[in-house]
Amino acid sequence: MEGAHTRAAKFVHWAFVILYAYGIFKQVDDLSQLEDSSLLIFEVIFATVFLAIVIVRYLYMSRFETFLGAREPVPVAHKYLAKAVHSGMYLCLIMLPVTGLLIAGLYTQGYTNEEGLLLGSVLGVHGLAADVSYLLIAVHVGAAIWSRIKGDGVWTSMVPILKETKPSENELVAKLTRLENKLYAKLEHVASQRKK
Repeated sequence: MEGAHTRAAKFVHWAFVILYAYGIFKQVDDLSQLEDSSLLIFEVIFATVFLAIVIVRYLYMSRFETFLGAREPVPVAHKYLAKAVHSGMYLCLIMLPVTGLLIAGLYTQGYTNEEGLLLGSVLGVHGLAADVSYLLIAVHVGAAIWSRIKGDGVWTSMVPILKETKPSENELVAKLTRLENKLYAKLEHVASQRKK
């Protein structure tokens, strides 16, 4: 399954990381800030552009294998787990701007009480999407770092630095990789038994 992501895929991936970080950094801390019409307009434009980019990114990146660059066959259970993490990230990244736009719309319509059922619910979903996105991104980054440590080729297919040229020869890493593969094999066995 070896190969590497295209330059366009790498650009989309890393440019989006910057956009997401900017969105987190510049987020509105207090709803009363939305009384500033220029800030409100900026937030609506940013959320709309962010949403469009997430959708385009999903459509573009879904063309590629999850483990593009892997030197060895990837267990099916590992593929499903990775796809679940990616799907969860995309869901959160879509929910963030959608709920942000709903919050802006509700606020402009006079729903300013954060304890109110409607605005409070949307704020709750927005906060949950943010929290889950942090968690899933941490899992994604952790998996990428583990991939780099193993030297399986997946890191090198997307990350422009610290490229690995061969699998790790470290005995502890090799042992942990074998344990990981046994775990995936057991998960696949359990899943196949449930289908019967």
